[in-house]
Amino acid sequence: MRIDARGLRFDVTTGGPEHGEPVLLLHGFPQHSGEWDGVVPALHAAGLRSYALDQRGYSPQARPTRVEAYRLGELVADALAVLDALGVATAHVVGHDWGAIVGWALAAAHPDRVRTLTAVSVPHPAAMADALANDPQQRARSAYMLLFRQSVAERTLLALGAAGLRRLLRGVGDAARVAAYADPMREPGALTAALNWYRAMSRAELAATGPVSVPVTFVWSDGDAAIGRAAAQACAAHVTGDYRFVELPGFTHWIPDEAPAPLAEAILARVRPAG
Repeated sequence: MRIDARGLRFDVTTGGPEHGEPVLLLHGFPQHSGEWDGVVPALHAAGLRSYALDQRGYSPQARPTRVEAYRLGELVADALAVLDALGVATAHVVGHDWGAIVGWALAAAHPDRVRTLTAVSVPHPAAMADALANDPQQRARSAYMLLFRQSVAERTLLALGAAGLRRLLRGVGDAARVAAYADPMREPGALTAALNWYRAMSRAELAATGPVSVPVTFVWSDGDAAIGRAAAQACAAHVTGDYRFVELPGFTHWIPDEAPAPLAEAILARVRPAG
């Protein structure tokens, strides 16, 4: 399905019962809506309707060229506009990596549109900003962002048949799964658009993200090379509603690909709480 919103055209993969409660799924870098393929069957079986969005820069017809077009506020506005175009007043929101950041910001600024939030791998933006400022270990984990913000990033990641990008993605599964994410990034302009999320990122903007009042589950793995425990555990201080921290031991950053069943279980426990 293609959705026209804000002068752009977004690709959205839908599934599940037509009248089921809506779930908006937001992917991370350098992936696309296909990262939810292993998760959505359980959601559909539970009666939920899924909308997996290829976000700004990832949908080929939603690829502005200016770095400023990828500021966090623009990404949140996209999600709202897509929900509006779908006729969805409120949705359960699930986001991984950058999709989690968008989900956090969406829930903080527009709690009237978010029924619940399940954030995967990346904590609340303000917790992340604080860790980047004050935790040397988190700064070391996030050092890759310095490369991503530089003009040499595309050449570095795409050299030798995108060997660098493939190494980055090696945790998602077999070679076919890696290629499913790496190959679209080799299309003209695609990787630049995806990297522009990092280039437009402002620590001040992350830090200014307000507390989240809707029910939240944060899912993190102790094998995540990008997000340390300090940042993950700091997340709770930025949630004023019901909060659950779900740790999945032994997995890496790529939880939707590596652990779709436990992730689906955590989502459903949040969406369908006991009692």
